[in-house]
Amino acid sequence: MKSRSVQRTGWTRIFPPLTWLAEYESFWLRHDAIAGVTLAAYAIPVSLAYAGLAGLPPQVGICGYMLGGLGYALLGSSRQLAVGPTSAISLMIASSVGALAGGDAIRFALIASLSAFAVALLCLIAWLLKLSILVRLVSDSILVGFKAGAGLTIIMSQLPSLFGVAGGGHNFFDRAIRLAGQVGDINLLVLAIGVTAILLLLLGERFLSGKPVGLAVVALSILMATLFGLAALGVPVTGNIPEGLPAFEVPTFGMLEFQELFPIAAGCLLLAYIEGVSAARSFAAKHGYSLDVRQEFLGLGAANLAVAFGHGYPVAGGLSQSAVNDTAGARTPLALVFCSFALALCLLFFTGLLTNLPKAVLAGIVFVAVYKLVDVRALLRMWRVSRIDFYAAVIALVSVLLLGILQGVLLAALASIFLLLGRASNPNIAFLGRLPGTGRYSDSARHEGVEPLVGVIAFRPEASLLYINAETILETVLKALRNSSDVRLVACDLSASPYIDLAGARMLLDLHDELASHHVALCIVGAHAQLRDLLRAEGLAEKTDSGQWFRTLDSVLGEGNARERSGLREERKPGF
Repeated sequence: MKSRSVQRTGWTRIFPPLTWLAEYESFWLRHDAIAGVTLAAYAIPVSLAYAGLAGLPPQVGICGYMLGGLGYALLGSSRQLAVGPTSAISLMIASSVGALAGGDAIRFALIASLSAFAVALLCLIAWLLKLSILVRLVSDSILVGFKAGAGLTIIMSQLPSLFGVAGGGHNFFDRAIRLAGQVGDINLLVLAIGVTAILLLLLGERFLSGKPVGLAVVALSILMATLFGLAALGVPVTGNIPEGLPAFEVPTFGMLEFQELFPIAAGCLLLAYIEGVSAARSFAAKHGYSLDVRQEFLGLGAANLAVAFGHGYPVAGGLSQSAVNDTAGARTPLALVFCSFALALCLLFFTGLLTNLPKAVLAGIVFVAVYKLVDVRALLRMWRVSRIDFYAAVIALVSVLLLGILQGVLLAALASIFLLLGRASNPNIAFLGRLPGTGRYSDSARHEGVEPLVGVIAFRPEASLLYINAETILETVLKALRNSSDVRLVACDLSASPYIDLAGARMLLDLHDELASHHVALCIVGAHAQLRDLLRAEGLAEKTDSGQWFRTLDSVLGEGNARERSGLREERKPGF
């Protein structure tokens, strides 16, 4: 069912509930309630697993879903996005905050909640500065590589719990080496429990999609652990989980210097925003409403602010939990409120039931949640279609494996920027020929049978003319001139160049002067309005015919050919 789209302005834009509550249908309440309870059933085992991955007590993960969902429901613009702890952010917190806490569990928890507060503050700043361009900062190819690296790193971090060994290490390869050295210590009972949990979860994913299979596996494992006394047999379990709701307090400030906290918060924000907006856009398109990508900063900020005051760690919207929410029938963010209420009841009355939950089951839950991040098919497709994108993905993958999640995501963002600059610095420059029997021109290198232009070199830069590519374009055109003879005219078609900067305009001035020294004319055609303004400001109107700037290549060359036929052509010396 498509949602009705209402124009959002003023307070309805900043406070989305004013919009969706105004159009709320009574029968939606049942759907939202069912979706909320279903999401809670999914969230309990996943949040326990992610809290362990982050190195925090289990109840912290449940609080993240409970408080993060409430915060997002107030200010988020997506109606299906579910907010809570994610695998990548959990591992980032474990590695980054762990290094700053120095082994002190209390300090670790305080820094984690302070990180959530810092994410909320950065979200507010990003909203004020309209930095929604962040969603485009990391290219799809970089994101594929980053997710694969994050998935492999997370899986490697969970293998010790799955095998019942100590594990250890600082990055993927260090963990792998240490794990290999502990193979002889594998606890077969723990391994059997973990593998069984993984198989049940995979079967449930395959045949019972949308059902709370994870909760059922958790309940079954607790029952087995209690009946057979698995804890006494050496199977690690979660242990006692305190009952009650979190105490709300202001995060402890002054624990870290700005330069220590900022990279953690910036990395979490980048991960959370890109993943959350990507997921939210897919559901907005499915249900026929518009997503405000700028408003998502406020939604994400409100979620993290609520979590920070509840002693949690940074949260984000994720595709898997949102898919559960959507499949269960969520119509509005009220489903998140129902989910939070159900999780609050769990914290108040049912945490004692989780005491005998085997940690190997939590490791299996994490494994099933993240193994799809390693998208081998996407990597192979990039290898076949675009090697540049493949190499970019590999850079992101290796950086995460070697440096960790935080450094990996920041390096991935830098790699995206350099990849963009690299592509822009080496644009395709089409040297044109006439398509037979038409007034159209096409790239001679890409199309067979085009007619060469006698005495004319026509080129079309297929990119904006910027400081990073101006020299490349100039050198390419001059090289083509040196390899040609009897050239009397060079035509620059700017119809495929949406923008030009000062360096691009000066490149055309240099090209004109170089050509003029050899008695070769330069004409510019197909220039858009912004280009014409800058060309005129740089003095090219005095050196070329500005009346040709907005004309097509065919009209200019056709006029020149007509003059030749009438004997009006001015004789010019041969080219280079």
